[in-house]
Amino acid sequence: MSERPTPIYLDHAATTPMRAEAVEVMLPFLTERFANPSGSHRAARDARRAVDEARDVVADVLGVPSGGVVFTGGGTEADNAAITGTLRHRGGVAVCAAAEHHAVLHVVEGSGGRVVDVDAFGRIDLAALHATLDEHVSVVSVMAVNNEVGTLQPLAAVSELVRHRAPGAYLHTDAVQAACWLELDAITPLVDLLAISAHKFGGPKGVGALWIRDGVQLQPLLQGGGQERDRRSGTHNVAGIVAMAEALRITAAELIETNERVTRLRDRLVDGLLATCPGSSETVDRAAKVPGSAHMCFAGCESEALLFLLDQADICASAASACASGAMEASHVLAAMGVSSERARGAIRFSLGCTTTDDDVDHALATIPAMIERLRGRP
Repeated sequence: MSERPTPIYLDHAATTPMRAEAVEVMLPFLTERFANPSGSHRAARDARRAVDEARDVVADVLGVPSGGVVFTGGGTEADNAAITGTLRHRGGVAVCAAAEHHAVLHVVEGSGGRVVDVDAFGRIDLAALHATLDEHVSVVSVMAVNNEVGTLQPLAAVSELVRHRAPGAYLHTDAVQAACWLELDAITPLVDLLAISAHKFGGPKGVGALWIRDGVQLQPLLQGGGQERDRRSGTHNVAGIVAMAEALRITAAELIETNERVTRLRDRLVDGLLATCPGSSETVDRAAKVPGSAHMCFAGCESEALLFLLDQADICASAASACASGAMEASHVLAAMGVSSERARGAIRFSLGCTTTDDDVDHALATIPAMIERLRGRP
């Protein structure tokens, strides 16, 4: 077999390859159209118009008025702005699920907030949430899709609970992992704040957005020039914003086709590994998660050792959230789900996306089983 010229990329949940169309629309704003959109001259107005047009595109995909879209430096900033901005403005208590991304979980824990248990699939425990909500709660954060195991959260039920039990609270969702798989305009009616990050759907790193429902008041994290209607100061990343909007537009347009194609590829990958790697298991039932997620546990293997072999074979995957994988820390998501430490030691997150091909799956299935057997054969 000839050597492959490029790696098998099965780490889309960490970051996605940039779409060619996003790169194309971005380039002029890195070269001749470089002006600061806060200026008053013609070149600045051109940059401002590009930002406004991008805002309209993002708002259209979200199904919301464009005035509520605030551009940020990424999903982490958007999540922080939603929760910390609420607490600074209104006081009160923040609530989140135990399997949230650390951009939410650490903020809630650091503020003295309340963390709600999840079930074995990583879904928030609705009964526990019901008991947690009261008049002191000012913001609740429940992600749309879990970044590690791909679980879909019951946002409609969460929204109903929050409106009933804590009607004064804002409901925020980290939708960073949702844009590739879900119709975002079906989520925004349920929540008051929604965060996205461009590099999770074919845009560049370092840019994201926070949608804020009309009437929701936040204290801004960043003080300065008063950009984004005083909600997020700092010179606009015009190139990134334009590229994000284009990537989101294409992602939304191709959503149905991508879901169908990636579901087939994911199922073939997982079924093949289950059949050829005895002792392997899916972490979450496929019906409970998005198509791109193929999180698995391999008994008798150490995640770190398996990742080393995968990397040697030019197969890109991860053991947990990409934010923590470099440190190889134990997964707080799997712990919250009640996954035993023994089982979690062999956890690998394979994640597929719009660029995944049948050839990628073929190569993975032809390569990974031998790695598992090699690791299990060690004394």
